[in-house]
Amino acid sequence: MERHHLVDRVPAAESLRVVAEICGLHAQVMSSAELSLWARVEGLERDAVQEALWTSRTLVKLWAMRGTLHLLPSAELGTWLSAFGAYTHYGNRSPEMDVLADAVGRALEGRLLTRAELAVEVETRTGSELLAEWVRESWGTSLKAISFRGLLCFAPSENGRVRFTTPSTWLPETTERPASTEALREVTKRFLAAYGPVTAAHLGLWWGGTGPTRARRMLEALDGEAVEVGLGDESVWLLADDVARLESASTPRSARLLPAFDPWVVGASRTGAAVVDPAHRERVYRPQGWMSPVILVDGRIGGVWRHSLKARRVVVELAPFAALPAWARKGLEEEAERLAGFFERELVLSLGR
Repeated sequence: MERHHLVDRVPAAESLRVVAEICGLHAQVMSSAELSLWARVEGLERDAVQEALWTSRTLVKLWAMRGTLHLLPSAELGTWLSAFGAYTHYGNRSPEMDVLADAVGRALEGRLLTRAELAVEVETRTGSELLAEWVRESWGTSLKAISFRGLLCFAPSENGRVRFTTPSTWLPETTERPASTEALREVTKRFLAAYGPVTAAHLGLWWGGTGPTRARRMLEALDGEAVEVGLGDESVWLLADDVARLESASTPRSARLLPAFDPWVVGASRTGAAVVDPAHRERVYRPQGWMSPVILVDGRIGGVWRHSLKARRVVVELAPFAALPAWARKGLEEEAERLAGFFERELVLSLGR
């Protein structure tokens, strides 16, 4: 929780550091990405994420881990792209993808195009109606591998239509790419720092498309920088420098509200009873990859919640899994007040149990 800045929040000026340290913001739902940063940053402006994406361009939006949308620090994009070079899924190594990636990269260089415009360009350049249809496909499956290759990122939408460009076109500076093996080591270390201790299967699930055998090789590649230890019946990995800190750590007294798809929930072990009571796991990790907004009490998922914006009010409904101590109820009430302040609206709070 300390590594995720869920014990003590950081000043707004350090927002980019937060994004880097938690391995990016999950951005399948943009409002959730904004609230993930709000949960960790004090005094965050309502438009801070939008400003970072489309004005200062210090954040970049693209398909990343597990083929899902993320916001990553622009200054570190080269490292992430080099690590994604190890991906083989979403057709990343197929001959057809080589042709499509070349066409998309050339079409987008120096330009901002909608999906429909990009599809026309691809058909013109390749003569293939099929490849053009791949681009038009609404889930963007074929575009994910192109994103992994560093040939596509999101640009500002126009009249409600999503637009794409290349990182080399959009970002103020082109970041250097280290060797793929070095980048993969760095990404693995980042994950261990923010989410460890983890099993190999846990890392593989977060990284995506990687089974426990490949993930174990990623962990072993850290040599002495990571160690394997026993935790209950499991064998888990953590950074060697973190062993003493974890042994002396105390449980933080904190109550937090995290939005849907928050990185803490995405990266947490879904099999560990210490994270969430197995009886309530399906209320958090739902079908079709949906992850609920959660109530976090002393580092454990203790309920779910939701909010809605109505006129000048924000309605917050909290559903704890069990009765909460008085200090936690007070903390959650304060969290809801912070949320109302973020939206600049009056709070209407419903707190069960």
